[in-house]
Amino acid sequence: MQPLLEMRNIHKAFGATKALQGVDLRVHSGQVHILVGENGAGKSTLMKILTGVHPPDEGEIFFQGRPYAVSNPKEALRAGIAMIYQEFNLALDLPVHANLFLGHELSSFGIMRAQEQQILTRKIFALLEADIDPGAPVRRLGVAQRQLVEIARALSCNAKVIIMDEPTAALSDKETRKLFETIRSLRDQGVGIIYISHYLEEFGEIGDVYTVLRDGEKVGSGDIASATPQDLIQMMVGRKIEELYPRHERVMGDVLLSVRGLRSPNGTENVSLEVRAGEIVGIAGLVGAGRSEMMRALFGLDPAQVDELQIQRVTVIPPTPRKMLRHHVGLLSEDRAGEGLAQTLSVQTNITLSIPKKVSRFGIVSSSKGRELTARLIHDLGIKVESPDQKINQLSGGNQQKVALARLLGAEALVSLLDEPTRGIDVGSKVEIYRLIDALAREGKGVVMVSSYLPELFGMCDSLYVMARGRLSRKYPIHEIDPDGVMALATGLSKGDNSKEDNSNPRVRPVFQNRKN
Repeated sequence: MQPLLEMRNIHKAFGATKALQGVDLRVHSGQVHILVGENGAGKSTLMKILTGVHPPDEGEIFFQGRPYAVSNPKEALRAGIAMIYQEFNLALDLPVHANLFLGHELSSFGIMRAQEQQILTRKIFALLEADIDPGAPVRRLGVAQRQLVEIARALSCNAKVIIMDEPTAALSDKETRKLFETIRSLRDQGVGIIYISHYLEEFGEIGDVYTVLRDGEKVGSGDIASATPQDLIQMMVGRKIEELYPRHERVMGDVLLSVRGLRSPNGTENVSLEVRAGEIVGIAGLVGAGRSEMMRALFGLDPAQVDELQIQRVTVIPPTPRKMLRHHVGLLSEDRAGEGLAQTLSVQTNITLSIPKKVSRFGIVSSSKGRELTARLIHDLGIKVESPDQKINQLSGGNQQKVALARLLGAEALVSLLDEPTRGIDVGSKVEIYRLIDALAREGKGVVMVSSYLPELFGMCDSLYVMARGRLSRKYPIHEIDPDGVMALATGLSKGDNSKEDNSNPRVRPVFQNRKN
């Protein structure tokens, strides 16, 4: 059967860097095509060529059986190819219907026919089985609803191919299930979906076929049913990875960080937690539960009150970033681009930003000291950079995350507060970061790890708290709770608070009894 979309022998270079080398991609009507590869493999470049951001240096593209060439995303959308980016492109203060028809408004004599747009918007949402008010400002919508607005906008342009870039990165499990239903509905209507994600367990659930890119080349393709996650990982990274999560035995020591009654206007309510030496503590919960806010309050980025905060039995009240850093507690922010790193400064400057005294002599910053420390951390963490002077915004997401972790290591953090440490990075980089986190724990450091990805919490952590509506459950050893139990706590079906032991919920049960701490 003739493909709906065919990209043949696509080449693209940026100076001496060959981003794509002879890549082919075929998408059929009513098919979900999984496009995978590490950051920097060429996925984004290939999609930018398809949507008209970049012209190919060589190759041909055919869409609906005819040659296809566009010079910008607007032309691509008019032709029937739409891309939904991980960072939504919506006008937050405009109503939903205005966002759907932005750039191709229904109008008469320069006046927008708002009522007609609302009627058509309702019809499109009916196809998606979504209940969203066409007249509501987008700003009032949640993340999952905004994503549906993006999909509806593509359908309003009669898109035949929809590209989805990391569509579940900020969604809860329930929202992800709903998105998958929407994707299946679109597939049944004959739409071709190009699905880009780093979450391997999603592929078999939603995908039909796959294409793997590595270093700008196509290294594998086929039916998703015939490939295992290990097969895809090996194709992506070019080597066999025996295990995704390290399984080294860790020995718990004394309490490093103890918190009682942490409260903040940001929504954190009476939080208590404890971290021991050599322990990886997970914080689970649904999107919007208040996990990031709790980490900000604990580190002192947001104003907070606390009944007790001890670091190695030293009282630190109230928490401030300066005090926490002085007592060797470091924070890896969820917002890597906005808060975690200075994007226009160099790798060396970012790594040494929190430790001016370590790289100074008589109050003057020593370039040689900073370069020596940076070189060591670049080597230890396997950060891929041209030089320590390279700007952060020129690195891949995985390497940016490693630089942020290197800053914690450079500051000799005794307790690392890691907020979504692997979000938006490829499998190969995830494995390296998991190994780094495991190494910190084996060295006797404490780690607090917030993640929306339950498999990595169960794979990495020794104990687990669950957050719901700004409150934290009691602490569960990882062998005493399972994913159903986490969801029961996250949705309020089970209390699990700090005041008492609560094993009454039958879904909070020991299922990992053979796991070693």
